[in-house]
Amino acid sequence: MANITFTEGSGLQDSIYGKSQAPIRLFIEKHGEAFEATSVAKAVFAEQKSLHWAEKTTGMTSMDGFLPVGENGAYPVDGMQEGYEKTFEHMTWKNSFSISREMVEDSKIMDLKRQPQAFVTSYYRTREKFAAALLGAAIRKQTSVTFCGKVFDTKSADGVCLFSTAHPPKVKGTNQSNLFADAFSNDALMAAEERMQNMTDDRGNVLDIAPDTILIPNQYALKKAVFAAIGADKDPATANNGFNYNFGRWNVIVWPYLNGNITSGTSPWVLMDSRYNKDYGGALWFDRTGLEVKSLVDDGSDANVWHGYSRFIAGFSDFRFAACGGVTGGTQMISD
Repeated sequence: MANITFTEGSGLQDSIYGKSQAPIRLFIEKHGEAFEATSVAKAVFAEQKSLHWAEKTTGMTSMDGFLPVGENGAYPVDGMQEGYEKTFEHMTWKNSFSISREMVEDSKIMDLKRQPQAFVTSYYRTREKFAAALLGAAIRKQTSVTFCGKVFDTKSADGVCLFSTAHPPKVKGTNQSNLFADAFSNDALMAAEERMQNMTDDRGNVLDIAPDTILIPNQYALKKAVFAAIGADKDPATANNGFNYNFGRWNVIVWPYLNGNITSGTSPWVLMDSRYNKDYGGALWFDRTGLEVKSLVDDGSDANVWHGYSRFIAGFSDFRFAACGGVTGGTQMISD
């Protein structure tokens, strides 16, 4: 997560607000640290620092490989080329709150704590809601999402929605799907894992994808189905309690913020490879400027005004880090 930087206005320490600056700063720092510990967004998106107004992601395709040429055979010519690319342009985010002179003079300690706590909570909540809005829109098969009045892209670098039945290769191969119709089940989980493990790069070569994370909205029936599938070492569906292949192999993330960003009445589930996501840039989050908090005295109202400023952006590049199931119109993995 981004750091919190504080700036105090000139002469502020000599004013009526001088004694309130340190406690308010402490409230903001401690509340920020607590929220970071419970964030799901940082588990879904690979966070990186940025030093530019925008960041461009791309990669190189693989080579075809060595060829048998026989004794004194000529060297064949192989090559690589640039894969799909995507540009992430930073967005500026701002907020503010104020503390009246009367509040400080009357020592309204509870209000002095609540406002800065609510302020920093709103910052981290915004990040969490933004991340959920992006992923939720992709689950709904939308190529963009409007968040707080601004439009953000939810396509992967190949130009189609992150979750799609037809991701086109850059060089050669067939279209690939990471959007599936199957409701969650033990079999559907294994089928989705197989599909991800068989995914190929932009030249048709099989990759080393190993999904390890199941991400779901906070729905009791879906949680029950997930933990029933992976929570025991014996298979309850068999008479002799055969070995459960999925036991102990998965990290499970339940994300309540996702609930309001999926189609009502649906139960989508997402399978992720957390290592591939970080190594190759699947879901990306770029922090250009961490939260900067500036304290000053307003000349007109004599209030102590706190301004918050930040710049960051998030989105998707390589679709292969994740697959989504339980979505109408997706590829059917298991026949009825």
